[in-house]
Amino acid sequence: MLRVLSVASEAYPLVKTGGLGDVVGALPLALAREGIETTTLLPGYQGVIGALRDATIVHSYDFLHGAPAHVLAGRAGDLSLFVLDAPHLFARGGNPYVAPDGTDWPDNAQRFAALAAAAADLARGAVPAFVPDIVHAHDWQAALAVALLHYADAPRPGTVMTIHNLAFQGKFPKDLLAELGLPPHAFAPDGVEYYGEIGFLKAGLALADRITTVSPTYAAEIRSEMHGMGLHGLLRHRAPVLSGILNGIDTEVWDPATDAHLAAAYDARRVTRRATNRAALQDRLGLARDPDALLVGIVSRLTWQLGSGDFALEETLTQAAAANPARVAVSIGYDETLAHQMQGSVDALLVPSRFEPCGLTQLCALRYGAVPLVARAGGLTDTVIDANAAAIAAGVGTGVVFTPDSVDALELAVERAVTLRRDDRAWQQMQRRGMKTDVSWTQPAAQYAALFRALAAESAR
Repeated sequence: MLRVLSVASEAYPLVKTGGLGDVVGALPLALAREGIETTTLLPGYQGVIGALRDATIVHSYDFLHGAPAHVLAGRAGDLSLFVLDAPHLFARGGNPYVAPDGTDWPDNAQRFAALAAAAADLARGAVPAFVPDIVHAHDWQAALAVALLHYADAPRPGTVMTIHNLAFQGKFPKDLLAELGLPPHAFAPDGVEYYGEIGFLKAGLALADRITTVSPTYAAEIRSEMHGMGLHGLLRHRAPVLSGILNGIDTEVWDPATDAHLAAAYDARRVTRRATNRAALQDRLGLARDPDALLVGIVSRLTWQLGSGDFALEETLTQAAAANPARVAVSIGYDETLAHQMQGSVDALLVPSRFEPCGLTQLCALRYGAVPLVARAGGLTDTVIDANAAAIAAGVGTGVVFTPDSVDALELAVERAVTLRRDDRAWQQMQRRGMKTDVSWTQPAAQYAALFRALAAESAR
């Protein structure tokens, strides 16, 4: 059986700040159905340590970026885990990446270099019971593992670097090179050097055997100057090993027929039962029960990817809700229950991203019959079929897609959605088409499995 060491900074349900956690938590289970065994290496955050069952120490460090540390092996739910137990780096409350004041933890370079060091050691057989054929690194927090393996000048497994969001890159001062475990010659344009600094993500992209990102369209977009975030030249150079594999969602966690968060369960044959959920959501949020209004929801982080900045967006939305309490409601903060209720209640789910590697909320929306209203960007383009006149006539439209990413285009898209909803029969047909769309991990897992097997065969030669 092929073995994969997945390395990431979060995994649902243990720790999650966005789509990365969902993917890292769900993909191993889907790969198991493809005959691939995955063990995931995570930082030892307090919540992760607390959830670990049958934990045993399988590797130890006398000194790892400041203090002793251990690698624990165990399970949490269906996940097989290695956990880097380094309290001096990870035993702190709040967000995994930022301090309570909203600034990055000042030792993030050391924190995620430690994770990378543990990954590299595990990859080279530090735990003989699990020697991986592939190391799968997710985003910048895991990317240095690829570089450490590359510069070790020793046998290693194949490496795959997955970009979940190119905007977050992990850049740190060059004088940390030796401290992070990198040799002097690594600080070069074809290594970890990135505009005079150490680039964690850049290193992974430059040195991995294969690169994937989370949709085919995003894989093309990031090779352009507009969307490449300064890395477009490197990604064009590495295009022969770059591919886009769409994300899926866990269709057991996201199933309107069994979702305990909803006031009324339903499926594609009973889509009209969503009206009960709509009323319950309006009551919860203090919104007017206007049956003729298009109820639009947004489930999203508030970042410059979508607008001008976190605090400015929060303030603007909060002010809009205060001025129009019966028409606008805002809930700031992570709320898994409300996310499910939104998907099971709103008429349209708005995703107005300026760029979107894949997007998961629109996949959940399709699954729940909330018609996606999305910008033409990245994975949104790959997953939502615009309900224009031709698509409606052909019976294939599943949502409303707009471009460019402007206020005018968004307003026109909302007007289109309002017009479409006036035809109850056509709207319900569009909902049912979305609900029948395969948004599971079945096809993506098969693509990852094929990539891993091909790389393992190549590495064995």
